[in-house]
Amino acid sequence: MAANARKIDRGETEVACPVRHDDDGVWRITGYAAGRAFLRETATVQAGLGIETIEKMPARMRRPVLYRDGPEHREHRRQTARFFTARRVDQSYRDTMQRVAEAQLDRLRRDGSADLSELSFQLAVEVAAAVIGLTESRPGIKQRLERFFPDKFGTPGFTSLHGLYWVYRQVTNWARIYFNDVRPAVQARRKSPKDDLISHLIGEGCSAADILGECLTFAAAGMVTTREFIVLAAWHLFTDADLLAGYQAAQEPERLAILHELLRLEPVLGHIRRRTTEPVDIPGGFTVPQGAMVHVQIDTANLDTDVVGEQPLAVCPGREITTGLSFGDGAHKCPGAHVAMLETDIFLTKLFALDGITMQSPPTMSHKPDIDGYELRGMRVAVKS
Repeated sequence: MAANARKIDRGETEVACPVRHDDDGVWRITGYAAGRAFLRETATVQAGLGIETIEKMPARMRRPVLYRDGPEHREHRRQTARFFTARRVDQSYRDTMQRVAEAQLDRLRRDGSADLSELSFQLAVEVAAAVIGLTESRPGIKQRLERFFPDKFGTPGFTSLHGLYWVYRQVTNWARIYFNDVRPAVQARRKSPKDDLISHLIGEGCSAADILGECLTFAAAGMVTTREFIVLAAWHLFTDADLLAGYQAAQEPERLAILHELLRLEPVLGHIRRRTTEPVDIPGGFTVPQGAMVHVQIDTANLDTDVVGEQPLAVCPGREITTGLSFGDGAHKCPGAHVAMLETDIFLTKLFALDGITMQSPPTMSHKPDIDGYELRGMRVAVKS
């Protein structure tokens, strides 16, 4: 096997048995074909990404779309798909991406150096806010979201000071985002609807509390993951002169192909967890029983030589598959894929066009075990003064 170009060590890199039932009772899918087929199954429900917290929500509150399944979920996705098509992203959000990216790079030019994760998070916040419709927020949305999505989560509860602290923190964080971001947007769109997600949810009869849940779901999916991928892609480009030269010389379609290949190699979410609601047959002669916990190991499935081809750990744009399963598949496939890839390309194209841009220090990586994801902090970049 060729040299490993991955920056993130995720352990298993070869598909031995594409489906296995481990001693801990979990079914693990590491093969690409089996993983894609399973994610397209309808006899499954969400089993990760904070489902435990969502299940504690009052019954009167509608679950965010990420945590719904079945016909209701599919209909919601059908109705909102127009907000996330490649054409819509290009026509409606490209200018916002250009403006926000340039503003962040102005900050870098002014200060001479900056933490790339800070710049990328501001970009992701403002772009996602435009897509969702959070355009009437009071100052400080970035800080409120950073507090809502801390580096480490505690476990809320009522039997210890630690648990009580996290209950208090959770409630106050929800309240801050509701009163400062969601309610102003909802009030504005009740008076004057726009062609955005919040206006659509109001038209469906959603309450402001329901819309809060949807906004936070999109915030987690669209802001937090994009932030990490921008830093990851920049890290690869800073440390691979040939890759950077190819990226800088390419037109947008070819640059996007490079980014898709990097995301295939280094998916932000390493695993997707689902639970079966009835027996599910998977290609290869496997049957997963009803009620089973299943981990689709994206980070391994994306290296499956049966579909990726030779040298799965190398960066080779132009493979038959692009991002692999990095955006998921089936009914829950990430709707914001076009948004994430275009804003990443716009930002990185501008970043690497700066005179004398250098990486002063690489990022440090921490592991998020709930999604087998990575968090990259501390990459400092600098420009000539």
